[in-house]
This record gives sequence, structure tokens and C-alpha cells, in this order.
Amino acid sequence: MIQWKEEVIIKTNIEKIWHLFFDKNIKKIMPKVEEHILIEKTEEQVGAKHQQTYREGKRLETYIVETLAYEDHVNKKQKQIRFVLGKAFEISLTFILVKIDETHTKFIYEGQNKGVNFVGRAMLKLGSEKSNNKVVKEFMEKVEEEALRV
Repeated sequence: MIQWKEEVIIKTNIEKIWHLFFDKNIKKIMPKVEEHILIEKTEEQVGAKHQQTYREGKRLETYIVETLAYEDHVNKKQKQIRFVLGKAFEISLTFILVKIDETHTKFIYEGQNKGVNFVGRAMLKLGSEKSNNKVVKEFMEKVEEEALRV
């Protein structure tokens, strides 16, 4: 299993960043997502489900993303999702925004990736922590870049 928790202070309002996690904007921060379709409940509800299609090179992977937690308060926002990728990995991601003041927000990104079968567990053991850290860092940079663009 791979786990991570990283945080950064972004010099913008909490609401600008939060809007990037709405369905209509998800491709801005996750450009490899080709399709993100709500299939159950609303996007602001725990238990909401989306069918998501992700491109990795020439390969397309489609899976169901379930919302496990959703908070939208003035000073704190949180969204937690889970999905199974390629029938081999269960991935849980949590995005937390904490208002510092009107122009500064703490963005916390945490998650875990665990193998759900022998192949998944073996692939995680063979994969490098350095490469996973690079993916996490790139995602956080993308969120910051898009938040400052708005």
C-alpha cells in the first residue's frame, strides 16, 4: 500500500480553489480524465457516484468514483472519493481546503493506493515511491496553477 499526505498554501480565496473540484471543472485539474458523468445522487452528496474515464497513453480506463465525504463550510471544505482502477488498485483520495484568510488557503491532499489482488499488490511493490511522489506533486502544482488562473 502507498500512502501520502502533502499540503501547500495557495495565495487565493478558498472558494476559487473549491470550484475546481466541481464536476464541470474537474478536467482542469485532472487533464487525463476524458469523461466524468454523474450517475447517482448529486455531486454535493455523500454516496454520489460518477462514471469516470481516464486516459493513460493510448489506453482508456473506465471506473466508478464514489464520494465518501463532502463538507462545504465557510472555513473548511473537504471531498473524499474512492474508486477501483483496473480491478487491481483501490484508490482513496481526500482533498481538504482550510481558509487561512481571504487571500490564503491551505490545500491538503492525502490518499492511499492499495492492491486489491495479487497483481495489484505486486505492481505496487515494484513501483517506485519516487514516481508516486512525482504524481502527487504534479497534481498539487496543477491545482495551484489553475486556482491562480481563475
